[in-house]
Amino acid sequence: MKAQASSCRGTMGGGEYVCTLSEELQQRAKEEINEDPERRAQDIEHIRDWLKHQPHIKARTDDWTILRFLRGCKFSLERTKEKLDMYYTCKTLCPEWYKNRDPQDKKLRSILELGVMLPLPGYDHMGRKVILGRWGIYDPKEVSMDDLLKMGSVIFDVLLEEDEQIGITGEVMMGDCTGLTLSHAVAFTPAHAKKSLVIWQEGYPVRPKGLNYINTPAAFDTVFNIFKSFMKEKMKRRVHIHGSDLESLYKEVPKEVLPVEYGGTNGTIEEIKKYWLDRVDARRDWLLDDENYGVDESKRPGKAKTSADLFGIEGSFRKLTVD
Repeated sequence: MKAQASSCRGTMGGGEYVCTLSEELQQRAKEEINEDPERRAQDIEHIRDWLKHQPHIKARTDDWTILRFLRGCKFSLERTKEKLDMYYTCKTLCPEWYKNRDPQDKKLRSILELGVMLPLPGYDHMGRKVILGRWGIYDPKEVSMDDLLKMGSVIFDVLLEEDEQIGITGEVMMGDCTGLTLSHAVAFTPAHAKKSLVIWQEGYPVRPKGLNYINTPAAFDTVFNIFKSFMKEKMKRRVHIHGSDLESLYKEVPKEVLPVEYGGTNGTIEEIKKYWLDRVDARRDWLLDDENYGVDESKRPGKAKTSADLFGIEGSFRKLTVD
């Protein structure tokens, strides 16, 4: 199997940022996300100082965390402040996904071991990270949707913490819907759809470049039409539904980056699963410590925010009806 990340950061979790990007990626950072190496430290310090003066936010203030958010906002200082506030607010108002994320916890471990969500080794032809979701392989009677989405937050947070390149080039999602049933569809409620997209689109410093779905059964439409209704227009345009046509998929996600099970040469599902179990174990202390960060709404200047403010859904979506 190929190395997981050619640009894993050399310095993690505190201390001064040390760039590990290739010259080509540093150039892309300048051109695509307005990164100026001469101004980088100054921008990080500006955001760190701002965070210190926010009575309601308890945030990580190391260089690397702040830089990730600057990159995710193309170095707009105001957007970076808004996104950091939103990120920590979402985390606090969504404890069902962000509390008790111990990878050694028996229940969480059993879900991690399924390999429902797996970032693939290396990058695609455009330098993007491909993240495989196998949404039909779990039993919705045994695994709650909140626990499944908690597992996703664990994998995704470790990926973003460890992989520098993804912040420059972005990520492509590939969803394999083999095994997806009506029970899976009903478990993923409109509330889950809204909450996951608010957190992903508004809270995370990410650059989503595409959503690809394969092996989509009839039940897929029920779930996806609701999910899509909460997407930004730009994201809607990046959706590709391939059905069972792998050749169509390969045009968006090259064969070479895919596991053997999908016609590729990039390791096996078992190997990739083991890699991510090892990575979340290595990051256990970081994940446990992460619970200490968030917001205290009683200290927020102005009006406090609630779950309804962030994740409330329109009346027409309150009940999922299945014909």
